[in-house]
Amino acid sequence: MKYQHRANFEKANLFGTGVPNAMFAQYFVGNSFLNPLVKPGEAPIFLANVTFEPGCRNNWHIHHASNGGGQMLICTAGEGWYQEEGQPAISLKEGSVVYIPVGKKHWHGATADSWFSHIAFELPGTETKNEWLEPVSDKAYSKL
Repeated sequence: MKYQHRANFEKANLFGTGVPNAMFAQYFVGNSFLNPLVKPGEAPIFLANVTFEPGCRNNWHIHHASNGGGQMLICTAGEGWYQEEGQPAISLKEGSVVYIPVGKKHWHGATADSWFSHIAFELPGTETKNEWLEPVSDKAYSKL
């Protein structure tokens, strides 16, 4: 469901918007927010609800690991996009689940006309890291 107004979105965003995602703001076009669902180090997997304002998306990036790793997204509110390099963008709605294998260049974020949230978690692995790359261009994004 599309949410153009933040007040309406907040009623549907069951896991909460959280605070501005200042630590990773350099890797986003637009404003994103982060609401950790578990404290770092208290569980084997860190879970956070990531919220994107309309038009916000993260940069292209790749998850690396020498063993295991990758990322999962569980879409919880609003509408968004996921795209792997060389593939068409996939529409995301509440209930969509995305598995992102290690080594796949990709991005994800809100549609231009809706707030969007997903729970993100990094899959356990060894020597895991993210490689942040270039922003998704306004030209490419506007074609979606």
